[in-house]
Amino acid sequence: MWRVLLLVLGCCCILNLPVFSQDSDSVKNELIIDFEVRPRAEFRDNFMLTPADSVMPELFATQRNRLSINYLTKRFRFHASPQEIHAWGKSGQVSRIGSINAYELYAEGLINKHISVRVGRQALTLDNGRIFSAAPWSQQGRAHEGIRFFFNKQLNTDLTIALTRPYGHAFDAAYSPVASHQYNLLFVHHLKYTFKNHITLTTINTLEDFDKNSKQQQHYQRITNGGRLEYSQGWLYGTVNAYYQYGENAAGKKIRAYYIQPEISAVVNKATLRLGAEVISGDRRTVPKNVSNSFVPLYGVAWKFMGNMNLFTRFPADLNDRGLVNPYLFILYQINKKISVRSDFHLFYSKHPLSESKNFSGNYLGFENDISVNYKPVKRLEIIYGLSSTFATERMELLKKVPDSGKVPVWSFLMISYTPRLLHRKQSVD
Repeated sequence: MWRVLLLVLGCCCILNLPVFSQDSDSVKNELIIDFEVRPRAEFRDNFMLTPADSVMPELFATQRNRLSINYLTKRFRFHASPQEIHAWGKSGQVSRIGSINAYELYAEGLINKHISVRVGRQALTLDNGRIFSAAPWSQQGRAHEGIRFFFNKQLNTDLTIALTRPYGHAFDAAYSPVASHQYNLLFVHHLKYTFKNHITLTTINTLEDFDKNSKQQQHYQRITNGGRLEYSQGWLYGTVNAYYQYGENAAGKKIRAYYIQPEISAVVNKATLRLGAEVISGDRRTVPKNVSNSFVPLYGVAWKFMGNMNLFTRFPADLNDRGLVNPYLFILYQINKKISVRSDFHLFYSKHPLSESKNFSGNYLGFENDISVNYKPVKRLEIIYGLSSTFATERMELLKKVPDSGKVPVWSFLMISYTPRLLHRKQSVD
């Protein structure tokens, strides 16, 4: 934590330095420092995040302490987000520091009023977060290291080139925003354009390059192309999200996979209703041995669409390569300015049967319900309580998601987020 404090002191010293000269008169330079403390207690019983889980019921707590430092001029921005993540009751230890790292650390320069370049470690949140997300629920978040080019005029588009490097043993993969990435190089092109007829088009195209453990072929690539169409008119909203994935996977198989997500939502008085489904392709039993139909949703978030219990997060391993169909209904009700209630309903089906056995014939896996209450008593303070339960079938046991389908898996959490502003100073240049 002392490193974080030194960084704060160093940034505060910037206030006493001469500001950079600017092209125009009376340009304001700004220094903004925010802080977030976010403790979260969690309880889970009778379900497994990984097949290796053995301790249940489990009660543990984590806390994220994160600074957000922004220094802004007319043509330059520096941003740093150092964080410390603490854990209680995890891995058999009463208390331990999970990680001290930088969530984000980048500099951004404005080339002209339409083009800018950002270099460094940065979160990558695109579209609705299904393919690329900053993973805001996880305490460590998710970021990428590289360079990003922005163009904003009548349309918004950007190109990201990211890479990984040897992070060493100092990084705990469970609490690092970058160390879990396996690619050598990542290329991402993102475009968003809104037409005058209430239709918005978003495209995301990616190319990933990985190391391959073979002397004959040192690298392999995975390519994902697709995007989303949206229609919005008053209280009604509709969208279709679709991607096709091809290339090669780590096993040397040719990828031929797809993802589709239709959704419609409506706002009625204080309630918002969202009805949709996710379809993730998987392998049939008749698929050729050198082909994989299993779609991998890259670096997005699963809980936002597939339930808070995170039963399906590792693709395609959590589905045994069989794919998933996830119809859902989300209901959000705003009681007043401070309190909102949300209830999510999920049905889970494997895209293809898990087993040829008559005892496990069929595709239905289970039903999950997530209930949460969000309370904002004052500005910058948020309190969230959630309770989730799943009614699983024996097929979930085949996937090693529940140890006993005769018992109801439950998960509950209480999280507090307080984000005070520590400093905001402006300085004009004449």
